[in-house]
Amino acid sequence: MTTGKFIAFEGGEGTGKSTQAKLLAEALQEEGITSILTREPGGTIGAEAIRNLVLDPPGDGWNIEAEALLFAAARADHVSKKIIPALKSGTWVICDRFIDSSRAYQGSAGMLGDDAILRLHEIGSGGIRPDLVVLLLVDEDNVSDRLIKRDGNESDAIGGRNLSYHRTVSESFKDLASTNPDQFMAIEAGGKPKEVHKKIVHAVLPLLER
Repeated sequence: MTTGKFIAFEGGEGTGKSTQAKLLAEALQEEGITSILTREPGGTIGAEAIRNLVLDPPGDGWNIEAEALLFAAARADHVSKKIIPALKSGTWVICDRFIDSSRAYQGSAGMLGDDAILRLHEIGSGGIRPDLVVLLLVDEDNVSDRLIKRDGNESDAIGGRNLSYHRTVSESFKDLASTNPDQFMAIEAGGKPKEVHKKIVHAVLPLLER
């Protein structure tokens, strides 16, 4: 049986990852390609429980080391119980965020460093990488408007961090894409969802030929 393909959507807050991941999963299904849509942190019962702990933390929240460990633990459960079984069965996996979010948020903006995040990923998830990372890029003003519409005055523990933090996250994603061009496809995502979706489908087409 042919192994499924693994596509992760990455980007900062408000770039449209969830919308575009859903549209791609639907498009694949329409073409007769079995796919599942999942997210991080989350995707399994255990990982969803950790998601709640991370995004709505108890007390005064987690320090960055604990936060990175929680993300790694959620990912380990997600990978072993959902992602790998799906891929082995020939199912495509479309994931809203994966390891590169930890590299950008905790590794870069959180200043833990890329090596530490990758070591945790190797220990917890065997270092698994997507076949393609779709990085969605949206200018800062556009993002602000989207977040106001999406969240109003309420944000989760990570989304609500200061502008400097999120700028560092954004720059980190761009650096990851520029240094790993074979793994990343950076797409300007400031347009209408259907227009962005067309760009993504074009980026995914080479995977259909492998």
